[in-house]
Amino acid sequence: MLSHRIIAIARGRGLWQGAAAARGWNVARSHALRSQFHTSRLLQAETVKVPQMAESISEGTLKSWSKKEGDTVQVDEEVATIETDKIDVQVNAPKSGTIVKLLANEEDTVTVGQDLFVIEEGEVSSEAPKEESKPAAETKDASEPKDQQVDKKLPEESAPAPRTRDEPKPKESKPASKESKAPAAPRPAAGARTETRIKMSRMRLRIAERLKESQNAAASLTTFNEIDMSSLMEMRKKYKDQVLKEHDVKLGFMSAFAKASALALKEIPAANASIEGDEIVMRDYVDLSVAVATPKGLVTPVVRNAEGMNFIDIEKEIAGLGKKARDGKLTLEDMAGGTFTISNGGVFGSLYGTPIINLPQAAVLGMHAIKEKPVVVNGQIVIRPIMVVALTYDHRLLDGREAVTFLVRVKEYIEDPRKMLLA
Repeated sequence: MLSHRIIAIARGRGLWQGAAAARGWNVARSHALRSQFHTSRLLQAETVKVPQMAESISEGTLKSWSKKEGDTVQVDEEVATIETDKIDVQVNAPKSGTIVKLLANEEDTVTVGQDLFVIEEGEVSSEAPKEESKPAAETKDASEPKDQQVDKKLPEESAPAPRTRDEPKPKESKPASKESKAPAAPRPAAGARTETRIKMSRMRLRIAERLKESQNAAASLTTFNEIDMSSLMEMRKKYKDQVLKEHDVKLGFMSAFAKASALALKEIPAANASIEGDEIVMRDYVDLSVAVATPKGLVTPVVRNAEGMNFIDIEKEIAGLGKKARDGKLTLEDMAGGTFTISNGGVFGSLYGTPIINLPQAAVLGMHAIKEKPVVVNGQIVIRPIMVVALTYDHRLLDGREAVTFLVRVKEYIEDPRKMLLA
């Protein structure tokens, strides 16, 4: 009997040791799997850096985050916007996944190559979440006609409490009117002298710097002329609907002035030149900078090789660049270069003005509002739509004779647009 008990104890010890060994193996395996899982997560995470923006731009201001920590993003979806002194740069997600960590705050100055945020790769569903299903009882009640639905409240809850004889009837609270508005902000007291300080954007600072640089460097002079817009307005009225139908673009005045300027620059090439050191760079092409006003400031995207374009080509290019400017989608390539600038202050109602040269260019043409004025034509006083145009030029490159001749040629082309077909 003793031998049988010894054998049973030995077997029990063996089973216990085997179970312990199995448990130890499972624990070790669990730790290994957990370690492998964490390692794979770390391998899937990627730190996104501030991208290269341009050769001349090394830093910017982190203007806004489009996502916050924990948000999911699709590949190429915008995560942040960096404001530079020329354009706004969008930083997009390199892969689909989850934003794990934001490594900078809004309004921070960030440099090219700096760590910006951490993203963890993962599948992101693009489908909208489905509505949660209601409980069956609630669905059943909702499906029944109102006169057949049973009030399931307890009697104490459904019936009003009895009032004593001398207890006044409680006043009914009126529901808030949907048309009620939030209280208006208090008006400042008469004679109040308040001040508000707003930080200048990098683009505004750069614009101010360049404009002052232009005034300091260029020997600026402005010449004016008046243009009778009758012929161009008649041509536009006659063909604008056809152009819109066939080419899906509006026929405006900018294309005519752009074409007229390109032709005049052929005759007066100094207006298309620039100074580099002690040399004058002459060009046989016209890269036309078109001034576009945006909420952040004036930008000048470029219509390249305008000398070889017709009215329709120019209108399409200007419309595309204008839309990109308003949407904040302009790239540095869109604004790089430019040999001559046209600025149309007339769209805001400006009657006269002296535009500032966009260095290193030699001249800028300013368009203004069209006003009906009495003018003398063939000895008769008639009313004509007149636009005042201004040419500000760098006297280091152009003499007065060349500048005036350029503006006269633009006037002649606009007053008789058919001449542009013969040039």
